[in-house]
Amino acid sequence: MATKKFRLIDAILSVITVVFVAEAAAPAAAIGNSQFFWWIFLIIAFLLPYGLVVSELGTTYDDEGGLYDWVRRAFGDRWGSRVSWYYWINFPLWMASLAFLFPETISMITGMEIGIVPSLAIELAFIWIVVFLSFSKVSDSAWILNLAAVLKVGIALVVGGLGIWYAVNFGFANDMAPETFLPAFDSNSLTYLSIILFNFMGFEVITTYVGSMENPSKQIPRAIIAGGIAIAALYLFSSFGIGAAIPAMDVSLDSGIMDAVGIMAGVGSVLFIVVGIVFLITLFGNMVSWSFGVNFVAEHAAKKGNMPKPFAHESKKNQMPTGAAIINGVVASVLVLLAPLMEMAGFDSFFWIFFSMNIVFLLISYIPMFPAFLKLRKIDANAPRVFKVPGGHGVALVVAWVPVVLLVLAIIATIVPLNDSPEELGKIPMLIGVIAFVIIGEIVRVVSARERTAEYRGMDGSGDPIEFDIAQGYIEMPESEKITLEEDKIIGREPRDMV
Repeated sequence: MATKKFRLIDAILSVITVVFVAEAAAPAAAIGNSQFFWWIFLIIAFLLPYGLVVSELGTTYDDEGGLYDWVRRAFGDRWGSRVSWYYWINFPLWMASLAFLFPETISMITGMEIGIVPSLAIELAFIWIVVFLSFSKVSDSAWILNLAAVLKVGIALVVGGLGIWYAVNFGFANDMAPETFLPAFDSNSLTYLSIILFNFMGFEVITTYVGSMENPSKQIPRAIIAGGIAIAALYLFSSFGIGAAIPAMDVSLDSGIMDAVGIMAGVGSVLFIVVGIVFLITLFGNMVSWSFGVNFVAEHAAKKGNMPKPFAHESKKNQMPTGAAIINGVVASVLVLLAPLMEMAGFDSFFWIFFSMNIVFLLISYIPMFPAFLKLRKIDANAPRVFKVPGGHGVALVVAWVPVVLLVLAIIATIVPLNDSPEELGKIPMLIGVIAFVIIGEIVRVVSARERTAEYRGMDGSGDPIEFDIAQGYIEMPESEKITLEEDKIIGREPRDMV
């Protein structure tokens, strides 16, 4: 039987499924009218360079490790391990945050209160259905990705269209004076800017589908360009719809879309119920589409000793990374089960707590990708590049470092209190959580390294790999450049330092 292949249309729809996140539109709308400035600014300053960099890296290095492989090629095992951990841990945090939306949305649709035990049952069911779906090959699950993409587009069009109708008939809920569209630099706006960056993330996931594509060297750039244009338009349109119905200060971070549809179409109306059901289906699409990329990266990293061994387990039937999928389910389930205890301790807004931590780790994982792009351009210049970022070295520097600055600023604004207001101090649980998972990640990195016999230190100036033999204490590289373990000790350098 012929193997199913990922067509260009499948690739484009997968980009939309992965990158367009319907539930993230509400926090972005909470910025107010200045969100439109920030959307346009970040499309130019972040989305465009990010898409260009991913297109070059994804078509030059077609292995299935994606982001992890690019960073490891440039900087070695140490940073490869960190990136694989940050990239992976964001997923169970995200899955747990979306699980909280399920009983809440069902309650809004039905008008019935759902107790703690039924809510937990629904949340756990959501998590493990996603885990089960991620056991299938991506090409076999293309219908799920395509359906989710179509439904997400439908939600964006409905919310945006309702916004136009509502504004024409009842006026805008927000002040539409020209000055309100100017960029705002208050703590509220800066905190949610990370949401817009998060809404652009995911293009590199498509590079992990190379084994299922007909022509990845052409499909990847085309899918990123076409998908990126469509995604930007969808975000702007759906954000407009939410902003037309709800004052920015009243936008709920978790139920903003449903609140907006309820105001414009009526709570309990047929349209309200349909949008609610479709919204729940798209949550599955988000998780399934991201699970393929995240699980493959974790498995790939585990096989190289950069993640714990259980992540390397795969199905004998179809070689899918079932170990990573099951661990995702276990971690997300633990987080969901901890929520009632956290609530008794005085914490609430679990969606935002876990969602913001998910955002931060995803943003952190991308930071090393841009300097890796610059280094690989320099040390592996002879690699065939089907797609290359246009312009010279100066353009490459801008394309790489501007997104890094934006990522760092967004991370700080998301989890670091910018003043002593109650809203800003509410970031402290997220900050503590991020620090805790970073520490756990360092422990995981050190423990995982014990499984390796050699330390990969990235490529040297000729594009050849450099490996440090842990047992023998030397680096595999030209004779003139060999450094013994004893010389490392003499000059005070750690034996496993990145070259």
